[in-house]
Amino acid sequence: MSGGRLVVLLSLGLLCLSLSRGVSAHTDEEEDIMDPNDVDVEDEDLELAPDQDLDQDEEEPGPTETKAPPVPKVTYKAPEPRGEHYFAESFDRDTMDGWVMSIAKKEDTDEDIAKYDGKWAVEEMRDSKLPGDKGLVLKSRAKHHAISAQLLRPFSFTTKPLIVQYEVNFQSGIDCGGAYVKLLTQTPDLDLAQFVDKTPYTIMFGPDKCGEDYKLHFIFRHKNPKTGEVEEKHAKKPDADLRTYYTDKKTHLYTLVLNPDNSFEVLVDQTVVNSGNLLTDMTPAVNPAAEIEDPDDHKPEDWDERAKIQDPDAAKPEDWDEDAPAQIADEAAVKPEGWLDDEPEYIGDPDALKPDDWDEDMDGEWEAPQVPNPKCESAPGCGEWKRPMVDNPNYKGKWKPPMIDNPNYQGVWKPRKIPNPAFFEDLQPFRMSSFSAVGLELWSMTSDIFFDNFFITDERTTAERWASEGWALKKSAESAAEPGLATQMLSAAEERPWLWVVYVLTVALPVVLIIVFCCTGKKKTPATDYKKTDEPQPDVKDDEEEKEAPEEEEEKSGPADEAEEAATAAAEADEAEGDDGADGADGADGAEDEEKEEEPEKDAEDDEKQEEDTLRRSPRYRRPRKD
Repeated sequence: MSGGRLVVLLSLGLLCLSLSRGVSAHTDEEEDIMDPNDVDVEDEDLELAPDQDLDQDEEEPGPTETKAPPVPKVTYKAPEPRGEHYFAESFDRDTMDGWVMSIAKKEDTDEDIAKYDGKWAVEEMRDSKLPGDKGLVLKSRAKHHAISAQLLRPFSFTTKPLIVQYEVNFQSGIDCGGAYVKLLTQTPDLDLAQFVDKTPYTIMFGPDKCGEDYKLHFIFRHKNPKTGEVEEKHAKKPDADLRTYYTDKKTHLYTLVLNPDNSFEVLVDQTVVNSGNLLTDMTPAVNPAAEIEDPDDHKPEDWDERAKIQDPDAAKPEDWDEDAPAQIADEAAVKPEGWLDDEPEYIGDPDALKPDDWDEDMDGEWEAPQVPNPKCESAPGCGEWKRPMVDNPNYKGKWKPPMIDNPNYQGVWKPRKIPNPAFFEDLQPFRMSSFSAVGLELWSMTSDIFFDNFFITDERTTAERWASEGWALKKSAESAAEPGLATQMLSAAEERPWLWVVYVLTVALPVVLIIVFCCTGKKKTPATDYKKTDEPQPDVKDDEEEKEAPEEEEEKSGPADEAEEAATAAAEADEAEGDDGADGADGADGAEDEEKEEEPEKDAEDDEKQEEDTLRRSPRYRRPRKD
């Protein structure tokens, strides 16, 4: 039982430890989020009234009611750009000044949906936790949307990194649609009013989802220095699970960091979800292969790619019978006695009647439904008896020559390699085309997508400061309004029903272990079984046996012990009388002689009883005590 108790204690300890860690982690996260340096909290409700006495408890003894402290109110303040930046937009001015809505039409699309007529608005989130915080909202569904704004000045890829970040909240979820941004390439003919899907861009970055395909794009357009062609390069797919960012209806911060050493990072809520290098982690690769397969090279007609061939010298054995069947009738089988050859296995139901509405002209001749033949129930079988089939020992099947190595094998043919005429080597793909505007060109089957706090800079600390004044404050307000742990668990179980099994096992297992621990008593060690033997045995007793020995002796003492004690007393009395008789008269000699004749017999009986009593009282003879 000691092992069982240890398992129970370990289980309870791990459960308590996991709960305490979860609570402490949640508390630490809230403390980090609600940093007093970043959040303005109104403490008016926490101030003492002027006439309130601090020693009121001492003057008025008795139970006092404890009141829960008021929930702190997070006061929103629009973020202010500090440091070097190229674009900053929080929409808290409640206007779309500086943003241009496209009036163009999409080519190669039906006239009904070709126009970019999707509606935009600047407003608060429907369930805003920060009154006064506004953002850009995509209002229409199943329409093309396009809106863009000029940067303060064009961004050129030189020796400083590029940091792009903005916030997205799918207030109504997302069925099929994107929320990515495009950094529009600086060109002389760039017209934001004609912003369409084919407008040249340098980078496309952000979330996109359709069905169960959750994406986080990072695409840049690379120009071939040899041919001048522009090709899209896609970053590898993130390893992280992105589903939560599309379904939890919370505000998430998306950040792209490009460094002059060609490394890149994609972050969500300031956590890296994808990273790599522009030279090695893009598809297709930035630099083409130095050699390619010769398109004019063709496989010779006599090229033999067969590794194995049939042995041409092999011949079919003369005794090989290809016509032998795979199974034959068992000649050793005997028809069981009582087999009814003349009785069918099924007969027409004698109790069945033809329906009254049966029309033989339309339905044909009526036949009773088939039922098992009752005569076959007691017989081993009915109908024609046939021998059972068994495998044919002489069956070999169709003969085929064995396979051998092909002496003319030349391997798998591949065209020869030639130098790639389009080969080039760009070791600085970070030096992309400059861009001068940021735009949203989207199609969505879901409305009310909320965008906020766009920011473009070349300083990491400046971007982090902007995020701490915008997104971090919003996250603090959302976290303070989150439901309790029980509500979150129920909501998660509604989305994932299998979690109910986890909840039941988590609660039931500790309860069962506690019941087993409390209701199962300590198992007593049974007394040692001693065998009767003439060999000497160690007279070792446990503490409990020593305490129980007197009780056992009293319980086991019975009529035999009383008779033995009586006999011993009688013998002692006889000896005393014998001593007294020695000093008596001579007339008692005859009686003394009779007593002397009886004494050897009594002594022998006494010795035998004493030996039996000793054996009976010995630990070797003791029987185990019943609980």
